[in-house]
Amino acid sequence: MIIIKKGSVVMEEKIALAACSGMSPNGLVARVAVHDLAIDDVEILSICMGSTSANVTGFKRMLDKYPILAINGCEGNCVGKILEQKGVQIIDELNVGDILAETEHKANDAARLDEEGEICVKIVKDVIENKINELELD
Repeated sequence: MIIIKKGSVVMEEKIALAACSGMSPNGLVARVAVHDLAIDDVEILSICMGSTSANVTGFKRMLDKYPILAINGCEGNCVGKILEQKGVQIIDELNVGDILAETEHKANDAARLDEEGEICVKIVKDVIENKINELELD
């Protein structure tokens, strides 16, 4: 959850996570990690990058309502770039490839998670949760 300080008032606010929608193993890990976090915590929302890219009517209001953390699958950083092209500011971004490069684990399928993929999801979820806990907006 994000804590927002407005003067002397401290408010809790939801955070939106925007996951990679690319067809790579790391993109799948990003999507599953974000989906799991959104299911487990009502303070976390998941943004559909397809709706964002397609300019679905009414969707822009959601993009402007909550702070957004981009979860990229690879060094292309498409999530952050797409949101920037749509005029949406992100509060930060993470890269699944960079996260997993610091471990001995590697996702290996773009469409299905095996045991190794599930381990990668857990690692990425932990990093996302730590990042959310670190964030503080003024």
